[in-house]
Amino acid sequence: MEKIIKSYADRIFHRKIGLIIKKHSKNKKDIRNQVKKIVDFKRYHRLLDVGCGYGWFLEALPDGFDVIMGIDCNDENKAEFLSLAEKKAKKAVFIKSFLPSKIDVPSSYFDIIVSAYSLYFFPDMLSEIKRLLAKEGVFIVITHSSHMLEEGERFFRFDNLRKVIESFSAENGYEILKLYFNHVEYFDYPNELIFHEKDSNALEQYIDFKSAFIEKDVDPTLVKERLLKELREKKSLSFNKNDRVFIARP
Repeated sequence: MEKIIKSYADRIFHRKIGLIIKKHSKNKKDIRNQVKKIVDFKRYHRLLDVGCGYGWFLEALPDGFDVIMGIDCNDENKAEFLSLAEKKAKKAVFIKSFLPSKIDVPSSYFDIIVSAYSLYFFPDMLSEIKRLLAKEGVFIVITHSSHMLEEGERFFRFDNLRKVIESFSAENGYEILKLYFNHVEYFDYPNELIFHEKDSNALEQYIDFKSAFIEKDVDPTLVKERLLKELREKKSLSFNKNDRVFIARP
């Protein structure tokens, strides 16, 4: 798990993969903008981003917050996160911590908490998130479907990938959140990544990004070789990239 988490420390590569995902997504709507249609961020003042990375979710938010705090285990993300947060809040804080962990902040301090593509790394953090969330607050979770990259399993078993994602996935997230929050709703973000024959370099880089997830099960080089061969033969490949957004309230 530590190696998987550390793979998110390369901010430049992470951003590059984000652009690849955006370019090759069938669904061209930004999932962050879909969230903003449901949650009025202007109503909230103290935001916590758990597993914040370099601030991907923060990029799409309005300014006007009193406090923005990010928690991440990778020090490499600190400078960029704070640079973004300082433009959107009066006070910006970054805490380096391996989650789950206790956060030295009073109960009910945050009125909005976000976990974007990260809660499956630390689902045991939910009790602490519940403690930190204000009575009138909202907790937003974006997560993958447990069927992500299932197309590659025609050739290989990705048991480790499944184990990580199924810790909190689109399919089981509702039941998990209901153990901690009284009100839970969700909406789906259907999507697939489509690569054409000319996109072999992009596909190769995407597999490189997922290599830490799959290397316990199979050599990522073999995965790349097989999928690139399929791409040459079939001229195009598509991969499950369905996500789900959960909105939870006390």
